Amino acid sequence: MPSEKKISSASDCISFMQAGCELKKVRPNSRIYNRFFTLDPDLQALRWEPSKKDLEKAKLDISAIKEIRLGKNTETFRNNGLADQISEDCALSVIHGENYESLDLVANSADVANIWVSGLRYLVSRSKQPLDLMESSHNTPRFAWLKTVFEAADVDGNGIMLEDTSVELIKKLNPTLKESKIRLKFKEIQKSKEKLTTRVTKEEFCEAFSELCTRPEVYFLLVQISKNKEYLDANDLMLFLEAEQGVTHITEEMCLDIIRRYELSQEGRLKGFLAIDGFTQYLLSPECDIFDPEHKKVVQDMTQPLSHYYINSSHNTYLIEDQLRGPADINGYVRALKMSCRSIELDICDGPDNEPIICNRNNMTSPLSFRSVIEVINKLAFFASDYPLILCLGNHCSVQQQKLVVQHMKRIFGNKLYTETPLSSEAYLPSPEKLKMKIIVKGKKLPCDQDILEGEVTDEDEEAEISRRLSEDFSREPKLIWLCKELSDLVSLCKSVQYKDFETSMKAQNYWEICSFSEAEASRIANEYPEDFVNYNKKFLSRVYPSAMRIDSSNLNPQDFWNCGCQIVAMNYQTPGPMMDLHTGWFLQNGGCGYVLRPSVMRDEVSYFSANTKGIVPGVSPQVLHVKIISGQNFPKPKGACAKGDVIDPYVCIEIHGIPADCTEQRTKTVQQNSDNPIFDESFEFQINLPELAMIRFVVLDDDYIGDEFIGQYTIPLECLQPGYRHIPLRSFVGDIMEHVTLFVHIAITNRSGGGKAQKRSLSVRIGKKAREYTMLRNTGLKTIDDIFKLAVHPLREATDMRENMQNAMVAVKELCGLPPIASLKQCILTLSSRLVSSENTPSVVLCMKDAFPYLEPLGTMPDVQKKVLAAYDLMIQESRVLIETADITHDKIVQCQKAGMEFHEELHNLGTKEGLKGRKLSKAIESFAWNITVLKGQGDLLKNAKNEALENMKQIQLACLSCGLSKTGSGHADAKSKRCLEAIQEKDTGDENGRL
Repeated sequence: MPSEKKISSASDCISFMQAGCELKKVRPNSRIYNRFFTLDPDLQALRWEPSKKDLEKAKLDISAIKEIRLGKNTETFRNNGLADQISEDCALSVIHGENYESLDLVANSADVANIWVSGLRYLVSRSKQPLDLMESSHNTPRFAWLKTVFEAADVDGNGIMLEDTSVELIKKLNPTLKESKIRLKFKEIQKSKEKLTTRVTKEEFCEAFSELCTRPEVYFLLVQISKNKEYLDANDLMLFLEAEQGVTHITEEMCLDIIRRYELSQEGRLKGFLAIDGFTQYLLSPECDIFDPEHKKVVQDMTQPLSHYYINSSHNTYLIEDQLRGPADINGYVRALKMSCRSIELDICDGPDNEPIICNRNNMTSPLSFRSVIEVINKLAFFASDYPLILCLGNHCSVQQQKLVVQHMKRIFGNKLYTETPLSSEAYLPSPEKLKMKIIVKGKKLPCDQDILEGEVTDEDEEAEISRRLSEDFSREPKLIWLCKELSDLVSLCKSVQYKDFETSMKAQNYWEICSFSEAEASRIANEYPEDFVNYNKKFLSRVYPSAMRIDSSNLNPQDFWNCGCQIVAMNYQTPGPMMDLHTGWFLQNGGCGYVLRPSVMRDEVSYFSANTKGIVPGVSPQVLHVKIISGQNFPKPKGACAKGDVIDPYVCIEIHGIPADCTEQRTKTVQQNSDNPIFDESFEFQINLPELAMIRFVVLDDDYIGDEFIGQYTIPLECLQPGYRHIPLRSFVGDIMEHVTLFVHIAITNRSGGGKAQKRSLSVRIGKKAREYTMLRNTGLKTIDDIFKLAVHPLREATDMRENMQNAMVAVKELCGLPPIASLKQCILTLSSRLVSSENTPSVVLCMKDAFPYLEPLGTMPDVQKKVLAAYDLMIQESRVLIETADITHDKIVQCQKAGMEFHEELHNLGTKEGLKGRKLSKAIESFAWNITVLKGQGDLLKNAKNEALENMKQIQLACLSCGLSKTGSGHADAKSKRCLEAIQEKDTGDENGRL
């Protein structure tokens, strides 16, 4: 079976184009025609047929081509009524002539679109040089390197070697290749040359390696960023890292260092260029991982009250099997603590020989000695994290053995045990920072007002809840248990109490008391009182444990309870699957320390947030996540798919988890019978309303399975995503990283939607303010307060207008540059400069700094099409300037209203009573007040962020203009002035550390 021929060089693209293929031709009037396109044998013109024009007119000279764009990035695509049905990844446009007219085409696959784009770009960039492509492909640095590799292994120096030796050599260079595939490739090459011998020549070795080891999607990327060379120099790599990968402060020396570390050929390392194999290795390296390395250390503020954090928690920690039959096992504790679990469970019962034991009360067969368990806990408590560890005690011991429990804990934990009496003068729990290296005991306490050595307390924790549920009389009173004073005294910050309702809790509960909720109860409360649950969790810790009906130890969805602010959502660590993937992924984001700070809208004393929100969160700017699934590498067969043979048909599912408004999933098409390097090339877009609570899960599945269809997954919080081209290391079902198994993707996050809905977007740009949605303030029904909030209406509209006007102006520039909304301003300047700098390297515009803003001034007359782009650029600078210069005044007005409103916070109840509001009406007034405060704070923060973003944009534009040769040339004075202006922009920055987006 001959293997499929892959594109691995420019000559492959040219050959394909000369053979020709059918492409759809798109017209602005919504008409689409099928035409057969070919490249002339002399490489001078592009032709199509059938056509009503005569043959000489149904062609386009290569010399007339200005740009080749991939994607739907022209006016024709934006205005075509059928554009929504055209895949972004199959669309391409050839821009030609002095007026930048477009020939808009759609290929039948993304791969074919890439071949035409790469081939045409190569021809246009080489149009001034004679083309000898077939010859040149054997003179590339890659072939020179492969020849030296071959010669080093060819000990006899005959120029040929045994097939076995060649196979071993290729396996050594690329360990992920299967031996059978390499042998098949050699047979294919030899058959095409009608050879009888199986010995391999130098040329055959080079050809086999190139065809087997060139990933076409990486080759197309390399050609695109190297401006149609077949290698990257330090300057290309620098632009790629800055404009595409979002890396800041990159220097030429850093790029040369990357080249020295990843380039495989000695020539490349010496001359400073990165060829396809080195570039592929670099993209696969940890340096291009999707996970932001900043988040591999503790990056969040750890000085807030304990109740402001999500806490990594385990359920029935002693189990490694299901909760019905599973025996207790010390490894449950070892695994949980090594995974940074910060809340573990100990169910203690009376044991033989007067020694307390830990056991599964459904299965008493293999109890653990309590002492041995806490010795392990003591050893590993702070192995993975220095932050406090909570021990949830399920006490089922006699008073006599309770005293032994206390003795063991005091002796083994020593001063790690936190037993300080909470201060009634405080209102919140201490912070994780304050409680570092401390072990906190959660359990029952004897009443403080009674000086007794032992007494009865209610047992309303999980075990009692289960037995009550299983008993006939569910409404009966909780049973009582005896508790000794010594064990009671070990409990300080986490005293277990019973939840009755929020009204009672808010009046009577102390900040050091904690309620446990069964999954069913927590779900009911989350549905009926979502806002109250969030408000309750601002001050108090709440623990949610899985339903007693989950006898197989399956896991609840932790996201449902995180959305309500519940801190301790207990998971069955022994049960892998999607829910455990979410839990593990979520706790990676703060250095894996077991604590994650909740969003500010869930922490601020006065703020409005509902866990069931179906749309935009007040004061939070929605973001748009753009994901392109490009390809997969070395997918294994799903476990249990033995009957199927070696073939799999993979597809990728992208799941978004977060608040209900954000939860969604989309999938790619299925790639038939390809596990080694399936190409998907599909783009997706997701609106994320609350980015701080969102996670993305990539799942690879087999479409035609017998048995298990799961191949691999990777789950990551949105906050940890790195933009640009990234490889995702896939994890197995049990959560282990699989060697060499990756997904190649492109990630971008923008403030607004791009692609697909372009027509509506450009329309909204024209309509401007009329169609704009403003976040509305609510009427509280309290005149004094409503009068204050009315003062904020105008500044809020101004703030939204300034932000939207700047965003719209940026989108307009990107559209006129032929770039998608996900492109950076640096990419815009690069594209612009290629149009504005002549072949003699003389620019037709010059960078001119006016009051530290980077304007572009034309030198002489310009074509209309360039004037249009410059006008859009001017508008963008103007809107950015308005924002930078007036944001602070508007921000102050918003903050003043927020502060004036907050002065009435303590008086709300009294004011409401005076106005005759009570019951539900009073609650509604208080809720509206919290909503308004949230909107004011959020919109103020958004405006501050927008100003900082605009300042950063001005710096990026100026730096890009300087590096693209658009500054005044030959004038040291001008360069010095530019540098001074850049410093002025930096000084304008307010320096708010949290200001940058």
